[in-house]
Amino acid sequence: MTKTFAAEFVGTFTLVLFGCGAAVLAGFGVVGQLGIAFAFGLAIVAMAYGIGPISGCHVNPAVSFGAWIAGRLSTQNMLSYWVAQCLGAIVGAGVLYLIASGSIDYSIAEDGLGQNGYEAGSPGGYSLISGAVFEIVATFIFLVTILGVTQRGAPSQFAGLAIGLTLVLIHIVGIQVTGVSVNPARSLGPAVWVLGGAIEQLWLFIVAPMVGAGLAGWAFRAKLLTAEES
Repeated sequence: MTKTFAAEFVGTFTLVLFGCGAAVLAGFGVVGQLGIAFAFGLAIVAMAYGIGPISGCHVNPAVSFGAWIAGRLSTQNMLSYWVAQCLGAIVGAGVLYLIASGSIDYSIAEDGLGQNGYEAGSPGGYSLISGAVFEIVATFIFLVTILGVTQRGAPSQFAGLAIGLTLVLIHIVGIQVTGVSVNPARSLGPAVWVLGGAIEQLWLFIVAPMVGAGLAGWAFRAKLLTAEES
């Protein structure tokens, strides 16, 4: 448990620091939306091979929830993963804030920490409904990929790459909608430091990813999307 806790903490820390860091420290003017998308995806690829053998590299409460629904994770492990992931995200966002604060041009009130949002908090001004639909559908697809490439018989050596590239794809499409969460911990980390609207809108980025992940987990538990015979 200590090893898996440490692995999930480090993995989520890395995802938030480098994914959100690409948005805050480089931003649209330097790396652009495509660069930010790849930062999130490459962070997952790196951690999938770095900590995957220890914890499976969930680094996302929705992934752990989907795996639990699918019958691949115990309740005790899921709760432990959640704590590690949330703490890793909060510390990762805190380190990002510390780094960003070293610039005289940075203001957390104006520049944020890559937090997620809808309506006024959405990069493209998208509505609550648009944000909810995107987050549910994107998380469902993300979990289908994760649970699919890690099932028995799948080419597991390529799992990390497939999962990371799926996250890149999701970000390319969705950054303008919500900033892309598909991960309650990734949303929690920046929101804890930014406060205000980020905290007020955080509920969506907990509920919607969990719904999408739960649907995907159920599909695998019911063997609708597995290679095994039902």
